[in-house]
Amino acid sequence: MSNSTGEGPSTPLHSVSVAGAVVREDGRLLAIRRRDNGAWELPGGVLEIAEAPEDGVVREVWEETGVRVEVDQLTGVYKNTTRGIVALVFRCKPSGGIEQPTSESTAVEWLTPEQVEERMSEVYAVRLLDALDSSSPHVRTHDGKRLSH
Repeated sequence: MSNSTGEGPSTPLHSVSVAGAVVREDGRLLAIRRRDNGAWELPGGVLEIAEAPEDGVVREVWEETGVRVEVDQLTGVYKNTTRGIVALVFRCKPSGGIEQPTSESTAVEWLTPEQVEERMSEVYAVRLLDALDSSSPHVRTHDGKRLSH
């Protein structure tokens, strides 16, 4: 589809990422401290072209934490309007493996919801907290720093 001026596609291109909101039986949530910027986030990354979203979640959580997961359901869609990234977050349950730092993370911990709020920026904390809410999925927009209300 091109626009009337002949300048090529007018459809904006977005990057799609996936992340796992991994909830343990005791209600704690899996989080990583990223190696590149030291920020606490939920495990996730860019969805590969030929990959189903659920498969991408399983792969990313495993690569970043050493934890195997079973995907439960989509709990949120989050758009970063600054970078053009659409993140799909899925609630998961752990099914094996042992949490350990990886080439992408310097720490992997099971956090309480309160610790999530303390350690994570608002735009990432809400993704884990939304996954605890049974009225999912949530659809939210942010600019990379603050949620748009």
